[in-house]
Amino acid sequence: MFDTNRKYEPLPVQDEEDISVSSPPPTRRSFRSWSLTACLVTLIAASIVISVHPAFLFSNEDEASSIYTDLSGEALKQCAALQPPPADPPAPINIWSSLTVHETTSVQAWLEAPERALNLTRTSVSKLSDNVIFMIELYYPPKADALAYLESPETVSPPERYARVTIHHGSVPVIRDYLVGPLPIGGKTTTMEPLTEIYHREDIPFHAAGYATGSELSTMISTFAPLYEEAFWELFGGVAKGLPNDTLNAGASAPFSFDGSFRRMWLNWKRNVAGPWLHPVDFFQYVDMSGTDPSLWKVLKVVYNHQVFNSTEDFLSAFKNGTLVRIPDRPDDKADYSWTTRKRVGAQRDLDHLPGPRSVSFAGLRFRVDRARQYISWMGWSMYLGFDRDMGLSLWNIAFKGSRIIYQLAPQEAIAQYGGNDPMQTTTAWLDRFFGMGGSVRDMLPGYDCPHEAVYLPATTFSSTGSVIRKRAICIFEQDTGKPITRHTGYMEGEFGAVKGYVLTVRSISTFDYTFQLDGTIEVRISASGYLQGGYWEPRQEGYGGRIRDTTMGNLHDHVINFKVDFDIDGLENSLLQTTTAQEKVEQPWFDDDWGKTVLQQKITKKYIENEDDALLKYPANFQGGYSIVNSASKNAWGYPRGYAIHPGFSPIHNTVVGSKRLLNNANWARYNLAVSRRKETEPTSSCMWNMNLPGKPMVDFHKFFDGESLVQEDLVAWINVGMHHLPQAEDSPNTKTNLATSSFLLTPLNYFDYDVSMESSNAIVLGIPKDASQPFTYDDYGVKQDFTCIPAAPLPFEYSFVETFDADGELVRPSLEEMRKSAEWHHRIKVEL
Repeated sequence: MFDTNRKYEPLPVQDEEDISVSSPPPTRRSFRSWSLTACLVTLIAASIVISVHPAFLFSNEDEASSIYTDLSGEALKQCAALQPPPADPPAPINIWSSLTVHETTSVQAWLEAPERALNLTRTSVSKLSDNVIFMIELYYPPKADALAYLESPETVSPPERYARVTIHHGSVPVIRDYLVGPLPIGGKTTTMEPLTEIYHREDIPFHAAGYATGSELSTMISTFAPLYEEAFWELFGGVAKGLPNDTLNAGASAPFSFDGSFRRMWLNWKRNVAGPWLHPVDFFQYVDMSGTDPSLWKVLKVVYNHQVFNSTEDFLSAFKNGTLVRIPDRPDDKADYSWTTRKRVGAQRDLDHLPGPRSVSFAGLRFRVDRARQYISWMGWSMYLGFDRDMGLSLWNIAFKGSRIIYQLAPQEAIAQYGGNDPMQTTTAWLDRFFGMGGSVRDMLPGYDCPHEAVYLPATTFSSTGSVIRKRAICIFEQDTGKPITRHTGYMEGEFGAVKGYVLTVRSISTFDYTFQLDGTIEVRISASGYLQGGYWEPRQEGYGGRIRDTTMGNLHDHVINFKVDFDIDGLENSLLQTTTAQEKVEQPWFDDDWGKTVLQQKITKKYIENEDDALLKYPANFQGGYSIVNSASKNAWGYPRGYAIHPGFSPIHNTVVGSKRLLNNANWARYNLAVSRRKETEPTSSCMWNMNLPGKPMVDFHKFFDGESLVQEDLVAWINVGMHHLPQAEDSPNTKTNLATSSFLLTPLNYFDYDVSMESSNAIVLGIPKDASQPFTYDDYGVKQDFTCIPAAPLPFEYSFVETFDADGELVRPSLEEMRKSAEWHHRIKVEL
């Protein structure tokens, strides 16, 4: 039963005895002498991947145990419960954790008090001309304070905790950011100060604002939609009357403004069916929503079938007098629209009625989690997690083998710039931070978004109406990659063997994957899936995308996503090293005349990039070289500076179109593959939520980070891009696929160690060479029982629920389905509300 009286309760601190730890059986060092064939059979039998046919399910544990036996004939036991062992964070407080519901409600109450004189209105009952709280979230502490606490948590107090508060002052109108704290709220110690030092403009223009209620756009289209009722029905067989069975809705393009002096956007109309983005009807309106008085908003242009009308009246006149050139009937205008649903199609494939393989950690999970503090450790790796409204999951104080490698690893911004031959596509340049990628995260689908045995962690974000908790916002799991991280076949003693390739993945949706490997490598990968922003296909669209249906196309566009990597390689003082390779011609006295006296070969050149102005970078041609962050004062045993290299992964792109007014200066970082700047507290992010609507004069201008400062042994930040040039094709229907819509970069040790540290793994094997070919191979598996097997528990039945939503007072509420859809889809689906 849904308890409407339930209040938010903080997650209790994890207690070690409350966690069931899966303990593997004792191991012993063994040096066995079995045949290699027998070894392979054993390894296959003990594989961590199992397949279960429905016919081989048992009603109880005893029945299963009486049938399943190990190689010795003994009945197998039930596996231990898959709970992660408790972790031991270096500091007892996660200073980057999101504000709790209690913290946000206490901040809101303090702001609403009469003595603040802010004249605030609750968002749920507000108008644009009211003063409303748009956002309350954690403001991350200064790095120096954070490190002082982490290094001596017993003697140094944690940094003071502050909330960043964004208020839409509709009465002015203007937007302002504030710092409120320290938290917890109490007495005369709480202060409220303007937050301006992180921006390149003083005031935030009101026309750059996000939507506080989610109803602003519906209010706008509802004022003029009735005027088009007859045209919608006659031209498209559609209805937009504010009824539950409306067959048309609208979507809006962006940016809405150039410099904040106006708010205007193109609307495109679509059929209100599953996947409406793939059902445009070739009807567009350019609307003015400037100011806070909806009665002054108006339609500036109407475009239909490439005909431009300067007002609603002009369009309706042409529609009624017969001069409007109408779109010819198209085959799918009255067709079955089910092709854009996610329902299975086609004949079932052979054996596809069986569930596929799944991963099982028979001996128990090998990573540690502190749920309350959101701290993870695995095979020498450790990190804290953070989560915010703008970009979601971030990783903090990432350490390997006891040393911090990265202070902060976090997504910064994601752009999508489109092209086409219609008003919507050709003017669209999304910056997703505006919408709140973290705020848009929903719970994972267990067994689909993450493996069955993944461990889930919650995330809390603030919306303008209250707080939202997602219980499965983050998942953590270890997997066998199916290939060794190192191996070699040889015939000398000690050179034949392999190390198993295990990785730990920390994931959030949209699919940001942070994958940690045994050798000290981190892979950052983003994989996208979803509906295209479809256009209306007709021959004049040729060259701007791909036709995927009779009247639908996918439009050409670029995705570029920016990440911040705050390196700390053996301390704060680091440098930027450029490595290149080039061809050279050499002559040596030992060359003979058979080949001539010269040889062509390649040679490495290294140099330090010493100035920020030279650190806006693209990868070298043919990827001949690259960039790394090193500590030139810290050398490994062989005399090289210890560092981490930045390697391009899959699809290492930058933005194609440079100079467009719609991305003039608000996403300058996207012009490069990476950039490196000197770290400053006043430059915490490469973008901000208002940048999308301020391309001419952004709040954060990335190029202004680069002002000639030295990069020699300073605290450095790398800003690294991933992305894809998306040329849509038929196979993007109904959704793009994560196997192709993916991009990554890798951070790998560069002389950071004296040897390959993955050789420390006990999950490895070394084969002994027999004296002659008739003898079996011996092997050493370091006492790790790769053949250990037990009966795993069945996965929990699939269950999925809505997120938990709390109002501004901390009361648990249940929004309607329409309210949840509106908050999730924003101006991608605008419904008439009368």
